[in-house]
Amino acid sequence: MSQLIKHSNSGKLKKILPWFIGLMSVGVIGTIATVLFSHTQKSNVDIDAQTITVESKNWVMEIQASGVVQPFRKINLSPEDSGKIASLYVREGDFVRKGQVIARMNSDKLEAQVNQYKAILAKATADLEQKRSGNRPEEIAQANARLVKAQADLQQLQNTTPEEINQALIQLNAAVAKTELALIQFNRNRKLKQEGAVSQDKLDEAATNHKTALATQQEAQTKLLQLRSSKKQEHSARQAAVEEAFQALRQQKNGVRPKEITQAEAEVKQATAQLAYYQTQFNNTVIQAPFAGIITRRFAQEGDFVTPTTAASTGEGATSTSIVELSSGLEIEAKIPEANISKIQLGQKVDIKTDTYSSETFQGKVSLIAPRAVQENNITSFRVKIALITGQSKLKSGMNVRLALQSQPIKNALVIPLAAVVTQSTGETGVYIPDTKKQSRFQPVKISSANSEQVRVLTGLKSGDKIFIAPPENQIIEGVDTVNVEY
Repeated sequence: MSQLIKHSNSGKLKKILPWFIGLMSVGVIGTIATVLFSHTQKSNVDIDAQTITVESKNWVMEIQASGVVQPFRKINLSPEDSGKIASLYVREGDFVRKGQVIARMNSDKLEAQVNQYKAILAKATADLEQKRSGNRPEEIAQANARLVKAQADLQQLQNTTPEEINQALIQLNAAVAKTELALIQFNRNRKLKQEGAVSQDKLDEAATNHKTALATQQEAQTKLLQLRSSKKQEHSARQAAVEEAFQALRQQKNGVRPKEITQAEAEVKQATAQLAYYQTQFNNTVIQAPFAGIITRRFAQEGDFVTPTTAASTGEGATSTSIVELSSGLEIEAKIPEANISKIQLGQKVDIKTDTYSSETFQGKVSLIAPRAVQENNITSFRVKIALITGQSKLKSGMNVRLALQSQPIKNALVIPLAAVVTQSTGETGVYIPDTKKQSRFQPVKISSANSEQVRVLTGLKSGDKIFIAPPENQIIEGVDTVNVEY
């Protein structure tokens, strides 16, 4: 069973008009205004008091949005290579200049490598200069003297070697003879012992003498072999020294070949490159500020082990391996819905408000409109950045702000109060206008951009028309003033 219930209060002349208005999308055609009121019958309606005249004027539309204050530039500073922090020179809140040293990493090993390759480069450079300048007479004389000395050493070795070997051979022969004699005496005493002519002690003494003589013989034989081997090696070495000195003298006399100079130049280049490599690594142990700004966070202490992060990463995941966070300047980032992005222009003025300074309105302007949209929760929007004109000393990074972006003035726009717009139960949008008998009549309109209080009318009205500020007291709106109840 369906019963139509009408709410009325015939005892009151005053009409209650609470308006609940919501914009589904600012700037998109279509504004839904829901009106809920109780009406009473009233005669002699005062048309002038309840209506306004539609006028055309220059109108500035405001696009409402929210944003977040963030640094204009932010970076997490990390070392080029993993290591321990030797010194850390800044604290949170410190202002630093561009190029100022923030921290130093442990660099003892790299410093030693730099010094090593400096020495290598110095030697290679000196060798190249020597080859380029050619050989001097005194250098040739020195080379000749080295050859003469090497030849003399070889000759001396050749003269002394036979004598030393003959002496060692004589000692070996004497040891062999002594061993043979000791063996004869041992055999004789052993036979006498068997006959009972000598004691056991005498036999033991003869055995000991034989063993001692045999050891002396072996020692003399080893000495002879070692002497022959060493003399042979020494002879080869001295002969090689003579050959080397001879070749060096010939090279000094012939001069340096172009190929050797080219090789020396290559060695200098190689040493230079190696030094540059280690010098760069050493320089990278000094962490410097890439731009002037404020140290907003410090993630490490002296002695901590830190690792490189991806090219000045700013993500929270990089903080555990970073040293400090450096920030510079402030700006606001907002996300503007796709439907409104066409109304945003570079340089557009923006009013900025925040709960922290509720009585103040700061000024800014649009400095960047992202060329690519982003999607979050199936909503397409564009990032828009706003440069601060005022408020730099009060606004802080991370603050939430409310934005009102002011569009270019629209000339001769028909603008009416947003509260005058109603939406019928059929979904048709319009206003109430008085007819010739001063009775209210619903007039469909097509609306466009809106702000918090006004809306622009595209069709359905003209300048000079009168509209009701609110639906007339005696007007029943189907679906609002009437409710269908089913039992």
